[in-house]
Amino acid sequence: MTRSRVAVLKTTPASVIGDYGRLMRLSNYRQFLPPENETALKINISWQHYYPACSTTPWQLQGVIATLLEDGYDREKIYGCHNRTVVVNARVGEIANKHKPVLEKYGLRNVHLYEDGEEWIHYEPKAKMLVLDQIFPEGIVIPKRLVGSNIIHLPTMKTHVFTRMTGAMKNAFGGLLFEKRHWTHGVIHETLVDLLAIQKEIHPGLFAVMDGTFAGDGPGPRCMVPHVKNFILASADMVAIDAVAAKMMGFDPLSIKFIRLAHERGLGCGDVREIEIVGEEITDVNFHFDANRETFASRCQKMIYWGPLKPLEHFLLRTQLAPLSYIASRLYHDGYWYNFVGKKRVEKALQTDWGKLFTSY
Repeated sequence: MTRSRVAVLKTTPASVIGDYGRLMRLSNYRQFLPPENETALKINISWQHYYPACSTTPWQLQGVIATLLEDGYDREKIYGCHNRTVVVNARVGEIANKHKPVLEKYGLRNVHLYEDGEEWIHYEPKAKMLVLDQIFPEGIVIPKRLVGSNIIHLPTMKTHVFTRMTGAMKNAFGGLLFEKRHWTHGVIHETLVDLLAIQKEIHPGLFAVMDGTFAGDGPGPRCMVPHVKNFILASADMVAIDAVAAKMMGFDPLSIKFIRLAHERGLGCGDVREIEIVGEEITDVNFHFDANRETFASRCQKMIYWGPLKPLEHFLLRTQLAPLSYIASRLYHDGYWYNFVGKKRVEKALQTDWGKLFTSY
């Protein structure tokens, strides 16, 4: 049996576009993305503001697009792909994070999956679901466009208050599930495994390219401390790339539930000892990240999903009261945290070479 391969490279702002090409070719990406199919570039927008390590970087998106075009993929078959959440506006985020100018530079379609003209269909998975069929007994609904399309996930290296780390597997959470995806937060690990099983059924090609030029430590995916780390990763195995990223951040990958469950179900390799890592030597890489730090908002969320307010979860998040929780999140993150904490960190990050590269887009 062929071992899962994860490519890891160190990069610089001056060489990053070419390095992404080298990274993808090291991971033999063309074997996994049939060129006759359309290819969705699943952009990650975890916040509509620019915040380092939070969302897909413009050089990550550009490096992937440039590589695909250099290697003969049809421009007409490649498209950028966005989702929407109840607390993040992707139309604002694609401008703040400079995704839209990159797509326009290369003349690619820019698809927002939740807007008029985009059809969502009921899908009956062949694989046995762990939780999704129970969370959505009326049926699992996914974007019709993604069925039969290759997909390239574009996550960043960062921690997460619900899953310890977030990467390629979590990136599908936005793309495949509609706005009620927050109903699954209480069983988020099982949900990510179900989504990977569905992806393996609907996508002829599945690949991930992860940016760790800035990496986020702390109560992610938003309220993190960004650190310059200069790493980029790629793989056709969503479990393996997340496992390697987790290892680099300082976690035991198989202690992270969604990685362990996916590994046990044969959806990928979560044991770093069994993964072929090419490019950079990472044996001694350890960022010593801490995913246990909290914000006021994350503590409140955990009380609802796993704590004393669990009996009220349905009442608080699935009734007419639900918009109040969205408003509270926006007030805390956008009104308070970004303005009084985040902006100072952004200003500091923009003084780095990567920050200067971001400003240049």
